[in-house]
Amino acid sequence: MRQFLLFILIIIVGLTFITRLFYLQVYNSEAHNLFEDNAIRKVYDYPKRGFVYDRNGVLLVANQPSYDVMIIPREVKPLDTLEFCSLLKISKEQFIKTFNKSYHYSPRLPSVFVSHLSKEDYAVLQEKMRKYEGFYIQKRSLRDYQTTIGANVLGYIAEATQYQIDNDPYYNMGDLVGKQGVELSYEEELRGVKGIKFIQKDRFNRDIGPYKDGIFDTIPQQGKDITISIDAKLQEYGEQLMQNKHGGIVAIEPSTGEILSLISAPTYNPNLLVGRKRSRNFTKLYNDTISRPLIDRGLLRMHEPGSPFKALVALVALQENAITPQTTVTCSGVYHYGRKGTMGCHCGGGKRDLVLGIAKSCNSYFANAFRKSIDIIPDAGQAMDVWSDHMKSFGLGNFLGYDLPIGKKGNIPDGAYYDKWYPDFNWGATTIISNAIGQGEVLVTPIQLANVTAAIANKGFYYTPHIIKNIDGQTIDEKFTTKRQTTIDEKHFDPVIQGLHDVYNNGTAWFLKVPDIEICGKTGTSENFAIIDGKRTQLTDHSIFIAFAPKDNPKIAIAVFVENGYYGARWAGRIASLMIEKYLKGEVTLKQMEKLVLEKSLEDEYAKPYSGKPFTINK
Repeated sequence: MRQFLLFILIIIVGLTFITRLFYLQVYNSEAHNLFEDNAIRKVYDYPKRGFVYDRNGVLLVANQPSYDVMIIPREVKPLDTLEFCSLLKISKEQFIKTFNKSYHYSPRLPSVFVSHLSKEDYAVLQEKMRKYEGFYIQKRSLRDYQTTIGANVLGYIAEATQYQIDNDPYYNMGDLVGKQGVELSYEEELRGVKGIKFIQKDRFNRDIGPYKDGIFDTIPQQGKDITISIDAKLQEYGEQLMQNKHGGIVAIEPSTGEILSLISAPTYNPNLLVGRKRSRNFTKLYNDTISRPLIDRGLLRMHEPGSPFKALVALVALQENAITPQTTVTCSGVYHYGRKGTMGCHCGGGKRDLVLGIAKSCNSYFANAFRKSIDIIPDAGQAMDVWSDHMKSFGLGNFLGYDLPIGKKGNIPDGAYYDKWYPDFNWGATTIISNAIGQGEVLVTPIQLANVTAAIANKGFYYTPHIIKNIDGQTIDEKFTTKRQTTIDEKHFDPVIQGLHDVYNNGTAWFLKVPDIEICGKTGTSENFAIIDGKRTQLTDHSIFIAFAPKDNPKIAIAVFVENGYYGARWAGRIASLMIEKYLKGEVTLKQMEKLVLEKSLEDEYAKPYSGKPFTINK
């Protein structure tokens, strides 16, 4: 019996050793444990990022080779620091700082020590790398922008932040990620999947070949190519028109919600944020507090909508039966309300119905329409809630849900908003009458205004604006192909659209007509205030314009916002007409208008808060 017990014990011990050995050789060799093995070097194989094309197949973003000096801190041996720094073109202080950062990240895992070597620097350094143990060169791709336009749309790539590294296991120190625009929005699609190679080292820390014949190695998966909705030629033309001006242009295809152009001015060349000079150039752009080129004004610039908002005021009043298209108001040049309240009007005076009221931009007409919309319900708070809900159905007062990473909600006030604003006052329609003409507490962004224009062009519906048109091998999010209905009945849009058409025929934009194109539009002027030396000071007005064309079966809806641009038709209106003709015809025939816009600079206006020169009001 004792013989059998001894035999069984030997078998059990043997099985235990065999099981442990099997575990160490098989399960403990899995890739996630290989990272802990100091005898194995890990080399990432970075994929090429996907290309970016415009809606017509024009290549906008490609790749170019780049070389990074990598470090594994615990493998670094004493070296000639001054010589090494000279080769890398860095200071000794920077060497020490980067080494400490890499060691803190991980003493055994590779990280980027110096990124984006030029081909010339790489050629020189490659021959001498054997002298510097713990360092090696890794090839990867940098972005190669095939254009100088659309920096705000395309975005840029830069090293992953510590937060991204801590919260996403895919990223390691030194990895490049999308930071703005489509590079950020479609990072997962564009980046692809990294490959990795495990290299066995001997006891002298020399590479001896692939670990286990490379059975745990993975190959990189290239990023997916994407096609965006931007028309590169239209984008380039819009940026030219906005040179020496501040503001934004957003153009949308009404039938799809695709963004045709998204222009922010001033802008910058996207190639500035590529390579070793990226950090220096970014700092320079960031510190430009006057031009602020890194701010996407088309998505972030909140402002009062001005007179284009009158089209929505009319639609709500029609929907609530507060007015009809035949309702008339006789304008004397001043609208009187309350006990002593007055609102000026520059329409020229006379009897106005809805269509003429829009064409001439009559403040009196829309003040009356707004009052009736609120007064139709005895409780002003409830009436304001109804009015607010209608406005929000056009995508105002909230994020639109587009596929770019930044934006602002704007503001559409409701009853609770004014109850809080006037806690001890029985407010009513005349208290908040400025909303009637797009002033007051209403705030919009240019992309919201363009979306409103598309919804009017479609007679009551819109598609969520989006920049993506196609992703290689997959469909786009269905939210971008889902029709979104407003709360306004289709029948009410016809007289409003006719009024917008008459803006070009005999209204405030009569001199902006484009041959052979039926355009519907609306001029807008928005008051502009800033705090200067502690005082609220009125600056030169903003110029605003919305339009869509053709009137029937519209192909483009556009909103233009020019800061300190005087009245609506002066600069924003001209730019809108030129953009529409460029898109629909492919060429511009309004050469004199084009020359005027291209040569106009508003830089003097933007310098006035600092120069002390007087501002121009309603010029």
